[in-house]
Amino acid sequence: MVTFMGLNNFVSMLFKMKNYLSLVKFSHTIFAMPFAVTGYFLAYYGVPLSPDWLLFLKILLCMVFARNAAMSFNRIVDRHFDKLNPRTNGREIPRGVLSSKAVLVFTLINSALFIFTTYFINPLVFYLSPIALAIVLFYSYTKRFTMFSHLILGLGLSLAPIGAYLSVTGKFDIIPVLYSLLVMFWVAGFDIIYALQDEEFDRNTKLHSIPAALGARGALIIALVLHFISALLVVVIGFMAGFNFYYWIGAVIFISLMVLQHFLVRPTDISKVNMAFATTNGMASVLFTIFNILSILNF
Repeated sequence: MVTFMGLNNFVSMLFKMKNYLSLVKFSHTIFAMPFAVTGYFLAYYGVPLSPDWLLFLKILLCMVFARNAAMSFNRIVDRHFDKLNPRTNGREIPRGVLSSKAVLVFTLINSALFIFTTYFINPLVFYLSPIALAIVLFYSYTKRFTMFSHLILGLGLSLAPIGAYLSVTGKFDIIPVLYSLLVMFWVAGFDIIYALQDEEFDRNTKLHSIPAALGARGALIIALVLHFISALLVVVIGFMAGFNFYYWIGAVIFISLMVLQHFLVRPTDISKVNMAFATTNGMASVLFTIFNILSILNF
């Protein structure tokens, strides 16, 4: 009986863990996490130092904790809208799988763990950690008052490469800053494409987004412009850093996958939005990072 009850508790714990992983869309860490890895290795570019793998683990933990806090906070703030939206009413809070109180506790724990972990990295990262956390949490409110919320989301994710670089070096440099700008415009562009699904809902509920303000055609034009800026930054980084041919292979793949999104999604047909959002961007991030690292390590 004791064994059976223990097994029951274990299964229940696994289900709860699965619900929290689903709550924060843990699989979507594939967008920003690879750029944090790039920022980490970038700090060792041209420097004859052995990477600190314990520090690397701390950086990854910070990424997970900050993202968990941001996503779970977003689910609390948007719970009433999520309940009304057919696309999101199956999320954990509207379904009653997780309570708002439980998710708030989860947010607070992850926020505290994020700041606590930065303390063991270096003073600059620790002092900046509340600002970084404020940015990623603030995003959840932006759709209430500005259609440029996509850029705020991009700003939040753009902290990944510069944050990882600062964790190693403790100082700012132009190349990691350019990587962060690249990420900001890339993320903002694909978030606009993803938001096409909620164009009518946002308009009806007085939420602000570029699709709601400009319509599908106008939104896709803005997304294309943002992705063009991102592609331009990819080229600028390659020349300024003097990376080898591995970087340029990754650059071609990244830019090609960015362009592909604009062929998959049309103003009159958004049926492939999820493919454009998750598949192409996930592949772009991972492959670009792999070739970045190969170039940085001079393979």
